[in-house]
Amino acid sequence: MSRFFRFLVAMVCAVPLATAVAAQDFSALARVDKDKSGFSAGWRGAVVLELALSQGVPWRMFHLDAPRRLVLDFREIDWADLLAEDFGSAEGIGGMRFGQYRPGWSRMVLDLDAPLLPDEAGLSVDEASGKAVLTLVLKPVGVTEFAARAGAPRDPRWDLPEPAPVATPRAARPDWAPTIVVIDPGHGGIDPGAERGGYREKDLMLSFAREVRDTLRRAGGFEVVLTRDADEFVSLEGRVARAHQAQADVFISLHADALSEGNANGATVYTLSDEASDAASATLAERHDRADILSGVDLSGADDEVTDVLLDLARLETQPRTERLADEIVAALRGATGALNNKPHREAAFSVLKAADVPSILIELGFMSSSRDLSNLEDPGWRAAMAAGIRDGLLAWTIADKAVRGLVRQ
Repeated sequence: MSRFFRFLVAMVCAVPLATAVAAQDFSALARVDKDKSGFSAGWRGAVVLELALSQGVPWRMFHLDAPRRLVLDFREIDWADLLAEDFGSAEGIGGMRFGQYRPGWSRMVLDLDAPLLPDEAGLSVDEASGKAVLTLVLKPVGVTEFAARAGAPRDPRWDLPEPAPVATPRAARPDWAPTIVVIDPGHGGIDPGAERGGYREKDLMLSFAREVRDTLRRAGGFEVVLTRDADEFVSLEGRVARAHQAQADVFISLHADALSEGNANGATVYTLSDEASDAASATLAERHDRADILSGVDLSGADDEVTDVLLDLARLETQPRTERLADEIVAALRGATGALNNKPHREAAFSVLKAADVPSILIELGFMSSSRDLSNLEDPGWRAAMAAGIRDGLLAWTIADKAVRGLVRQ
């Protein structure tokens, strides 16, 4: 006999938060049986998703609009070795992503090509084995109905805590103090980034970030912090916040994207600009922001006009330091590997570079859509040379930056 927690659409949509939570406590991580999980077609255009688990877990669901997606949160599922294609496909489902959302919590996001809402949703747990099956039946609804019921829930048992007070600015540090470098491995958790040949950008960047960290520590004179040191999702805003919490002197975001058109290859160093230096750069910046939105992040807290003015004033001081940083990194990478793009220093509106008071760059190590670049990313020797190039560029920039520090405000 099994226990079945069944939630009809009347219950799911009774309030705009549209949540469903199983309150029972469970231990350890649930594993997904991919052979018994996947999409199938239901009656009258409905879509059925079954997720077979090694054990029951607390869960909830809600949907969001613009773009349309369905969000499922769990505490907690091990998604190791699972790919989106393991679940098959269904009419109205444009894609899916899953992974750790934050410590202790997992998330699955379904991108919806059509407005679909839960008609049935339930978790059944077999009392004998403890195994569980989550079943969702999504039915087509009107665009207006979907939008009217969309919204993220606010539940302290599931959500992040309220923002903490901003730390006071640090006091000026002596010249002999270590340079605090925040390394940001792109993507993570539910956001895999680019995928090619069985490799995922989030995994490659985390491994390389650790290698850069070790290289800088061996060089001395650096204190290194990673925005993530595990396969977890960190929002773009959260990455910048972690740089501020670490009181960073430098912020470096690492990526290795893929382009569906053209044959771009080689490393590129990006600095912030509202006007992208070329169409490909604009596309990459838009894709990075879109990955954050599709993961269910609420980006409604935009800066007001006064804040924008203050940020622009701060950037007047930071921008020339950032440009020198980019130039030093480009020169060092050219000497280390020579594997640079034909336009190695570009500009684009990457949100992760918007810390007004911290020199910030984004390094595209290469493009996973290029077989040559992907081969380089797989090569430990090439990665070691790139890490050494970043080290040398930072060393050169640190010396130059300290030399002109007293002239910055003149």
